[in-house]
Parts: sequence; structure tokens; C-alpha cells
Amino acid sequence: MKKIAIIGSGFSSLSAACYLAKEGFNVSIYEKNIDFGGRARQFKVDGFRFDMGPSWYWMPDVFESFFGDFGKKVSDYYTINRLTPSYRVIFNKNEHIDLPSDLNELYDLFESIETGSATKLKSFLEDAKYNYNVAINKIVKLPGHSPFELITLETVTRVSQFFKNINSYVTKNFTNEKLRQILEFPVLFLGAKPENTPYFYCFMNFADLSLGTWYPKGGMYEVVNGIYELADSLGVNFYSNSEVLGFATEGNTVTGIKLKDRNIDCDFIVNGGDYRHVEKLLPRKFQVYSDKYWDTRVMAPSALLFYIGIDKKVDNVLHHNLFFDANFKQHASEIYDDAQWPTNPLFYANFTSKTDLKDAPEGYESCFLLMPIAAGIEDSEYMREKYYHILMDRLESHTNQELKKHIVYKRSFCVNDFISDYHSFKGNAYGLANTLSQTAFLKPKLKNKNLTNFYNTGQLTVPGPGVPPALISGKIVSELISKHKY
Repeated sequence: MKKIAIIGSGFSSLSAACYLAKEGFNVSIYEKNIDFGGRARQFKVDGFRFDMGPSWYWMPDVFESFFGDFGKKVSDYYTINRLTPSYRVIFNKNEHIDLPSDLNELYDLFESIETGSATKLKSFLEDAKYNYNVAINKIVKLPGHSPFELITLETVTRVSQFFKNINSYVTKNFTNEKLRQILEFPVLFLGAKPENTPYFYCFMNFADLSLGTWYPKGGMYEVVNGIYELADSLGVNFYSNSEVLGFATEGNTVTGIKLKDRNIDCDFIVNGGDYRHVEKLLPRKFQVYSDKYWDTRVMAPSALLFYIGIDKKVDNVLHHNLFFDANFKQHASEIYDDAQWPTNPLFYANFTSKTDLKDAPEGYESCFLLMPIAAGIEDSEYMREKYYHILMDRLESHTNQELKKHIVYKRSFCVNDFISDYHSFKGNAYGLANTLSQTAFLKPKLKNKNLTNFYNTGQLTVPGPGVPPALISGKIVSELISKHKY
């Protein structure tokens, strides 16, 4: 069997490992950290359980499709439940909107806020559903070799949607600012400003409002465990604390990887780690993308994260809470245009213990705070602490209770940690922004054109950031390699 070395153990790496093992390859995953899962790691401390990265379970059909490729179901590995309401959007101390999981209730909600908006929302979601089916069933499964991949009957009829943006459509059709923000929120998962995100990507609204927000019992790490279990059953080998430090080459072929304590021979490389970092480990003549290229990319945001344990139950919050009580456009501009710490940030608060009592000791809460920030921004303990107090003060104010004095555990994670733990370029959290100039075939390629057997997968290549796209990315790269099985 031909040997494949996979770098990193995030979702794209785990996905690629499963598909390649199924095809009969001898597959080994090499992870630099102690735990597997990449950015989706989990840690436990003092009775609290925290998912470190992804916290939204959207597009359940993609997960079912992944496991279905192996004759399995999601329920064979973990249990998911749809959250009702899906999430809460907080606009000020006395005003919030809970997004219902039932579409008819959602239409009624929109109509109660803005007359005529229900009809417009239905039309919008019809567009979003069509685009979702085109995107998930066709576009995201393509390897990004050429612009001609995108020329199909479905996409030709929608080509204009790539040249108008989400913001322009939402602004034209909805007058209420709160409804506008709700409709623009999902594209933040794509890592770009709504005014720079092609309208075609409204399929994220279908994922949000129609397919719903789900929660895997035990946390997002249960998805990692499920895929790990599947990979293990297929014969994949796992090596933690095994950072790849370089490569052995012969001609234009990589013949092995170099670890700290040994060298490993292999026939193919799949890089599921940071694209730029791992490519820089190659001799210069094999590197496809220059420092100048990467410096001109529009990166999705980084994030300031806090993992917090609270010794009381927290009132007036749901599982997912979006704090849109600040200027949306100003914060976005400070991420993408000026690359500065935000003046008055939006943020997200996650209380998984509202859904899963095992995430905190009895009578306590586990809390995860996330504030989007510019990639590459200067990170310091001073700035972390400054914004910790800003976020907590607003959380206390909007939920009408004292919280800071009840905090019994706190850990932060920011730019420097993304770099040290994941070699993340500029400390980004989500990869490349999905702007028009960084879509599909315009992303960094899956295959290194200078080497016969070196491939990439994950958030910095096709199809893009997010857990479902990562699973698909792993499948695409496995299909490219499987053509060379013998």
C-alpha cells in the first residue's frame, strides 16, 4: 500500500484520512499538539468542559453525507439536537430578538417588526435555497483548477449574483436595521464584510434560518471523536506531539517528512496545517506562493477568546448569544480596513451549559466569549485584559446581573496562541475571506504544481473556511490522490 503522511488533525485532515484509508492507502496523521482535532480541540478543567474553536453546528446534511460515504450515520457516533430558539441577538439592554427555529414563526417575527418583510424573506430564502443546492452539490465539490468549472446551467443563470453583494440586496429590500443585521450575520462565517461578499453566498442564510442551528451532545469535540473513531476503524494511524519540521525530496518528489526524533518515508503528502507555514518548510524552488502573495491576501478575522467558568447560573441568555449592541460597520472596518483593536466591538457569548449540564458543575455555567479582531494585530496581555472587562461589563449590563465576582476560571486565547498552536498565518482564526477575488479557482491550489505528490487541504484552499467546507475539502483532495493509487 502506498503511504500517505497527513499534516495536522483538523476536520479536513480527518476527512481526507478517512477517504484515503477507504481507498486502500496506508494513512498516518502527524499532529504537532498533544490533542487531535486542530482548532476544534476541547479541554476540561475544574469540572468545566470547553470546546476551544468551532461552536456552531450548521449544515447537518453535509455531516450526514460525510458519514454516509462510509455506510454510516451521524447517529452512529454522536447525537444532535436542534436548538429552539436558534440563537439570541441582543441590540441593547432592553431589546433582543430570539430567532425561532420554525420558519412560519420566523416569517411572523419579521412581519411584526417590518410590514411586508415576511414576503421578502420568503423570496430571499428561496434564492438562498437554490444557491445552497448549487453550492453544496456542485461548486464546493470542485477542485478549483479552472474558472470553467463554474460554467454550468445553474451557475450561468446566477452569474450576476457574483457581481452584487449581500449588503446591497439586504439594504434594498429591508429597511429595519435589526433585520438587516440578522440577515447579514451568517456571512461573517465566510470571513468577509457583507459589502464584499457576493450575493451568491446568501446560501449561508438558508443554512442558518432554514436548516437550523444544532448542537452535538457533548460538544463539537464529539464530532472530532466520531470522525476519529471512523478513521481508526479504517486503519488510520495517529501520532500526536509529532510536528513536521521539514521534508526530504528527490527530484520534484517529496520522499518523506522530518520530525524532531525521526524521519518518515511516504509516497504522498497531504498538508492540513497552515498552508503558508508548511509550504515554507519546502525548499524555495518548490514553494508556489511568495510572501508578497500572502501579504496581499484578505484574511478572515482572528479572534480574542475567553473560556470562563461561573459559580452561578446566568439569567437572560441562551446557548448562542450575539451582542449587536455596537456599530456593526465600524467594527467590520476596524477588522478589514484599518486593522486596529475595535473601538466598540460586537461579540458572541456561548453558554453550552444551558443545553448540556455536563459542561459545568451543578449550579455553575461554562461561558465562551469571542470577539472578532483583525488578523495580524498586536496581541498583548494588556489588550486581552482590557477587552475582557469591556465584554464582561456589557454582558453584566445586558443580562442585569453581577458576573465578574462569580468567575472561578478564566483562560484567554488570541493571535499569539493561534500562531504558536497552529502556525496560523497572521494569527487568523478562519482562513481566507471569501471575497470575489478569493473564490473557487482563485484560492491557493489543492495541489502543489512544483511537486508530483504534495497536496493541501483546509481553510486556506478549496472550498474555504468552516467545518462543513473542511470535510468537503478533505474529500476533494482524496479524490485527486486516489487517481494515483497504483
